[in-house]
Amino acid sequence: MKITITGSLGNISKPLAKELIQKGHSVTVITSSNERKNEIEALGAKAAIGSVQDLSFLTQAFTGADAVYCMIPRANYFDPNLDLDSFTRKTGNVYAQAIKQSGVKHVVFLSSIGAHLKEKSGIIQRYNEIESVLNQLSDVSITFMRPTSFYYNLLAYIPAIKNQGFISANYGAHSTIPWVSPNDIASAIAEELTTSLDGKKVRYVASEELNGHETAKILGEAIGKPDLEWKLISDEEVLNGLISVGMQPKIAAGLVEMYAALNNDTLGADYYQNRPEVLGKTKLADYAKEFAAIYNQK
Repeated sequence: MKITITGSLGNISKPLAKELIQKGHSVTVITSSNERKNEIEALGAKAAIGSVQDLSFLTQAFTGADAVYCMIPRANYFDPNLDLDSFTRKTGNVYAQAIKQSGVKHVVFLSSIGAHLKEKSGIIQRYNEIESVLNQLSDVSITFMRPTSFYYNLLAYIPAIKNQGFISANYGAHSTIPWVSPNDIASAIAEELTTSLDGKKVRYVASEELNGHETAKILGEAIGKPDLEWKLISDEEVLNGLISVGMQPKIAAGLVEMYAALNNDTLGADYYQNRPEVLGKTKLADYAKEFAAIYNQK
């Protein structure tokens, strides 16, 4: 198959590209960086250099593909000039137009747990809008991939562990957090891209379900702090903490709202009704080795 993927060589797209190439598919990787070209070609893929917000470029990159993988690029939450809602919404709309104009018939879109919510989901709310826009496309089969909480988001707690000696958040503690590895997401996407689909579907992907205390214990053991605790703190405390380190206040408020929804189970409500029958193979204990290596470097 001819498959075009976005996301350059990020945490999901790189293992995705590798898996697809190993299985004999012809892969084109879209990247906005000329510096990635040689690395992409070294994997055995073709590099398409341009912006996913450039409709003409994206349409050309999608044309002739049997399947495409679309994701919203990560943004800098500390950029005071970033309009995250506008950035996310525009990217989703350009994807919809490029899919329509290119004639591609098979799409996997990286959405998120909580995308079923139209409100009170924080920064996830835009994914509900994008799914709605893509759902309006006719004669296109689309899988909306909804991963849960990424393991690598735990890296954000390294400063607190070093400075305070514990993890603090407005979610978790005794409540369940469904975690996921980017490698397991990549494998699920590869499966969806190469499997025939008629119509549209939602697929959740998770690797392990743990509460905050269980999460902290696994990480603590990996970094030599077996008594590491996960403490539940207020929304206001989290918001003030994020703003104090320079995060844009509006985005910080969106993150706090998103995690509060995770804590009260509204964010994961649809996930628990449609959870995957088999969880991914990469468990937190596996990821904890990578976490410890990064922890010890800082």
